[in-house]
Amino acid sequence: MDIDYQKLEFEYRACPDQAATAPAHHPLVVVGAGPVGLSLAIDLAQRGEQVLLLDNDHRLSTGSRAICFSKRTLEIWDRLGVGQRMVDKGVSWRVGRVFFGDAEVYHFDLQPEAGHERPAFINLQQYYAEGFLVERALELPAIDLRWCHKVVGIEQGADRITLSLDTPDGPYCITADQVVACDGSRSTLRALLGQESKGRVFHDRFLIADLKLAEPLFAGDATERWFWFDPPFHRGQSVLLHRQPDGVWRIDFQLGWDADPDAERQPERIVPRVQQMLRQGFGREVAFTLEWASVYTFACLRMDRFRHGRVLFAGDSAHGVSPFGARGANSGVQDIDNLAWKLVAVQRGEAPDALLDSYADEREFAADENILNSTRATDFITPKSDISRVFRNAVLGLARDFPFARKLVNSGRLSVPATLSASALNSVDVDAFGGAMCPGAAAADAPLTKRGQPTWLLRELGSGFTLLVFGAAPTWSAGLSLQVLALDGQALHDDQGLATQRYDARPGTAYLLRPDGHVAARWREPTAAGIQAAIDRALARS
Repeated sequence: MDIDYQKLEFEYRACPDQAATAPAHHPLVVVGAGPVGLSLAIDLAQRGEQVLLLDNDHRLSTGSRAICFSKRTLEIWDRLGVGQRMVDKGVSWRVGRVFFGDAEVYHFDLQPEAGHERPAFINLQQYYAEGFLVERALELPAIDLRWCHKVVGIEQGADRITLSLDTPDGPYCITADQVVACDGSRSTLRALLGQESKGRVFHDRFLIADLKLAEPLFAGDATERWFWFDPPFHRGQSVLLHRQPDGVWRIDFQLGWDADPDAERQPERIVPRVQQMLRQGFGREVAFTLEWASVYTFACLRMDRFRHGRVLFAGDSAHGVSPFGARGANSGVQDIDNLAWKLVAVQRGEAPDALLDSYADEREFAADENILNSTRATDFITPKSDISRVFRNAVLGLARDFPFARKLVNSGRLSVPATLSASALNSVDVDAFGGAMCPGAAAADAPLTKRGQPTWLLRELGSGFTLLVFGAAPTWSAGLSLQVLALDGQALHDDQGLATQRYDARPGTAYLLRPDGHVAARWREPTAAGIQAAIDRALARS
């Protein structure tokens, strides 16, 4: 039976904590059951931790909202047990086309090489992503998910935090060791701590319209991202088109700063815009129904610091970007991928509290990278001066015929994982390497054969530290507290040679991968002492 996730409501239930004479203690509390908070709760639970997840609502998001989920996010969701479901429901794509006026300028392929399990991107409405994550969370007994629980107060003490909660049955309090705020761009926890996000608000407005079309727009049921600069059906502005599941198409129309948001979201304004786009953009009439619409203004901003004592911020509560490049939800999921294993290590006494500072350091760097790319895309798409517009149009004109100019066209540099090359958790190379798998990079996938059956490198990684060895595992590696993944040509075989190529490997080369899959160190001739030192550094123990 199909579930209508947009109408799904979850039951509020009273809990024993509400009748307790003293505040109950929950070591790890996550606030916000959106894609980021749900992903974090699942990650913590799969690592064996009890986690309390609070949400002030009892519904999933409405409308498509975040729809583009990247290869890296899908790889993280694979580890959380929901990746395949997302891919099966989502619409996979890799080709984007850029138009100027009524002519195509060029097209690009986001995944030009073979040998990756996951597509470059899928399009999937946010309510599906949230629904699948909720269902996964409910499978895990270690997650206590409480709906209609609003945080109304927070007090940090020397050894714990006290949270004041409001519910349909009235207020009560709990305590926690660590609290993670995943409560969105209007974060209540951020406000309660007197913090703010700073940055740049863009004086422009965009209309999002979700349409259900009676027939596909592309021949052969192709799936592509189309972006128009100054199209004939929407002069002086830009338009973005994406296909979603269920025959739904997402269109973003740039409106300009002077547009009236209330008027522009009305069907009598939207329907003629879409009809004109279909006639002039595709040369035909297509019947459609309007499913959802919103008008938004966006900003690129972040908090100064993502850690405030025992409260850590992730996702939109910590940082925000414009939608061009699909960097919002993807960077949020990558936040929790960075944070979950560190929280567990500190909670279990395996690492000092300073490891949580590294979360802030690394993800603030990633947020700055995302904001820089998002700001540049927004400035190119929405030039704010005549000179900027002349430059933009000249670049688009040149890009039709000259490949060098295509590198200057910016319709949204699409999300890629940050390479944390300056992280204090990295060990400096002592040997010469080529390629992209430097310390701080997210591990690349590659096809392998395991006892004659196909598998993937990232599928074989454990939940802790992994030593990836190209060749037989050293005899002394059994004494280390980590998983050893040996591409020895017997149990595991790199039969296509892609792993060897991507990791610039020779016989005996070894990589130490963190629990989040980022490279911590690499060697041509590893030693037990060198590996242990790299683990200690990656856990902030040195």
